Amino acid sequence: MAVFEKKNLPKDHHRFMELALIEAEKAFAADEVPVGAVLADCDGNIISAAYNQTISRHDPTAHAEISALRDAGQKLKNYRFVNTTLYVTVEPCIMCMGAIIHSRVENVVFGASDPKWGAAGSLYEFHTDMRLNHQPRITGGIYKERCRQLMVDFFKEKRL
Repeated sequence: MAVFEKKNLPKDHHRFMELALIEAEKAFAADEVPVGAVLADCDGNIISAAYNQTISRHDPTAHAEISALRDAGQKLKNYRFVNTTLYVTVEPCIMCMGAIIHSRVENVVFGASDPKWGAAGSLYEFHTDMRLNHQPRITGGIYKERCRQLMVDFFKEKRL
């Protein structure tokens, strides 16, 4: 079994969250739930970026996080992303946290919490379950209000 060194990961969370917000705005413009994600390596290089496309792709798994991980796998020719940080505008759901854990993402940084679907502290705490073979570190609340407001604006517009 290979042992992976835990490296220092990017500390400039705001820079990467800004990029995730740009992805979320793309989703909003495409009439998709506005969630964006960016995967960065420990040197601060962006590996992939994506936004929700469940409606346009007719695919319930086309969440921003899953799409970013899929793209990273193709680019890196690997399904494991050790020493990476996933930035996402909204707390990952159960499905996305499962993929994050399977892919060995080291850190997850999110903006707004999701009390209805969140699996990184709000509804579930998958990242603390020692029965699983990987526990990513979680940081929440980066640009929390901006990320939350984007969701509020999207659903307010939907109700009009």
